[in-house]
Amino acid sequence: MIVYLRHHEIDREQWDNCIKYSSGGKPYGFSWYLDIMAPGWEALIDDEYESVFPVPGFKKFGIKYIATPVFLQQLGAYSPDKSPHKAINEFIEYLPDFYWLIDLCTAQRIDNDRFRVTMKANYELDLSGSYDKLRDKFSSHCRRNIEKTVKKKIEITEDIKPIELTELFRQNAGGKIKGIKERDYQRLNTLMDFCIRNKKGRILAVKASKKKILYGLFIVEIKGRKTMLFVVNTQESREKRLGYYMVNELIRESAGTRTILDFAGSSIPSIAAFMQRFGSKNVPYYRNYRNMLPLPVRWLK
Repeated sequence: MIVYLRHHEIDREQWDNCIKYSSGGKPYGFSWYLDIMAPGWEALIDDEYESVFPVPGFKKFGIKYIATPVFLQQLGAYSPDKSPHKAINEFIEYLPDFYWLIDLCTAQRIDNDRFRVTMKANYELDLSGSYDKLRDKFSSHCRRNIEKTVKKKIEITEDIKPIELTELFRQNAGGKIKGIKERDYQRLNTLMDFCIRNKKGRILAVKASKKKILYGLFIVEIKGRKTMLFVVNTQESREKRLGYYMVNELIRESAGTRTILDFAGSSIPSIAAFMQRFGSKNVPYYRNYRNMLPLPVRWLK
């Protein structure tokens, strides 16, 4: 039986066990991730946590809505035993009617005429093969760029604070990307700090000789998956091809293990092409949109 639970009613231990043992598990569904990035989140639960569906609910101008938070790529249905695709389409029928607007990215497609569904790209690389076998699948362009960077004897450091990484992003790309608010940066800093303290993630960076940060990466690490959640480039890092060097090192350190390197996708063609050059595959997810707001409110939106 599917039930709707408020934030304080959710059993965190049972919830996280369901997420942990679900196939293709990603960090976004764990309670600690949701607590930081979607405060007050609620949930649909089936048969005592045999399958679950997180609901990132928010409220604005007295209207409750569901939205995908910034720096949280996708959610969806989770179940160790049940088909997630079947589960999500059962869950969606039990969403409370007071959510008039839904804009939610999920791993599974919602098959419902009330939703407008758009496919989005996410690139993943299976690291179970040896490094040499993985490298054979790199494009020639990718290998050339890696060879150039290796000759420069680049050093990777973890001696960088979360706020330094977000400030570097603001300086180089923050003004060009719409929709990121101050609270989103604050939540991201909190997430990075939590992951570092609890060994669920790392910040990796490359600095110039004068300690200036040229490139930074925040990677979330759970069993079987490394997710490149937040990448910060500068003009100099692009010129030096530091992204190629960093990804190559991540592949090298986990090659031969049952680990997925998750590039976290991009709708920008040049970034998507960069991800594909390492032999990654597109594992799509879906944006599901439904607007049941009264017409006057829709016009104001």
